[in-house]
Amino acid sequence: MNKPILVLKLGTASITTEKGELDELVIADVARQVAEVAKDYRLILVSSGAVGAGKKYIKNYKGKISERKAAASIGNPLLLNTYSKHFLPYGICIAQSLCERQHFSNRKQFLQLKETYEELWKNDVIPIANENDVVSSLELKFSDNDELATLLGVGFGASVILLGTSVPGVLDREGKVIDRIESINDDIFSLADKGKSDLGLGGMISKLTFAHLASTMGIKVVIFGVRTPDGISKAVQEKTGTVCIPKDCSISARNKWLASGSLVTGRIMVDDGACEAIRNRKSLLAVGVLSVIEKFSDGEIFEITDAQDNIVAVARAKTSSEAIIKDSKQRNLEIANASDIVIL
Repeated sequence: MNKPILVLKLGTASITTEKGELDELVIADVARQVAEVAKDYRLILVSSGAVGAGKKYIKNYKGKISERKAAASIGNPLLLNTYSKHFLPYGICIAQSLCERQHFSNRKQFLQLKETYEELWKNDVIPIANENDVVSSLELKFSDNDELATLLGVGFGASVILLGTSVPGVLDREGKVIDRIESINDDIFSLADKGKSDLGLGGMISKLTFAHLASTMGIKVVIFGVRTPDGISKAVQEKTGTVCIPKDCSISARNKWLASGSLVTGRIMVDDGACEAIRNRKSLLAVGVLSVIEKFSDGEIFEITDAQDNIVAVARAKTSSEAIIKDSKQRNLEIANASDIVIL
């Protein structure tokens, strides 16, 4: 249990054929590499592909939400059975973990999830996580499995997240793989293909978005091609794909959860003085609020933006947005305590 944690995310397009069916040759090779990597890491495998595996059984599939849910309910056992078959020769048992957004927004539920994973690791079992598409509501869905992998990685204190995709990494304007990214900024985002695969929900924008969050929280992220020969093993060694360099991060596990796992319900805009105070680890007072953009209640999580609408931090509200508006003249009204603010 002293081994570091590694989260491996595999996208739909990377483990399925052009027809959307599970590619058993790829999955067999994934199992081979994961069996080797698991010797040095406690591993979480986040795998898409359930909808892709099940949709051929839905007549006249058009991709409606109800059809996606039905396809997922068919595809989940097919996906897990395929993984189980190919992990079996290596003596590895797998477990299914169907996650919902509420498992991360509620800290008690999140800690229960963490305890379950730790019990699986004690018994040398690899959890395979996926969104519970069958019951997840549209409002509380993960944006895609890149987000799920990031929430697991940040919440569990992973040392590395591998985001496997159908391309070999982040490409520059000449189509060459960028080996290392020190900071994920607007210039890097401008390189991302705005499109998505026909099978998956996300794209390179999604991977960079969540790689930015994970690296800010001190986690190394590698975006790599699953079909690259020995791609997983090489990604762990930083010999393939794009390595996103982690930032120094010393915030508590609770605040990492606050920054990544909790559900953001509101947003406020603050002035430059408030931004500076927040960066200096001071509490947020009403005097610095320029406007309430999205309302929130006492105890809920809200985003703090600067006057240019850049997200500066997230925080747990000590008072509601209604109270802020009503008592705007109370300059010293504390909106969020410094201990409940996480700078992004």
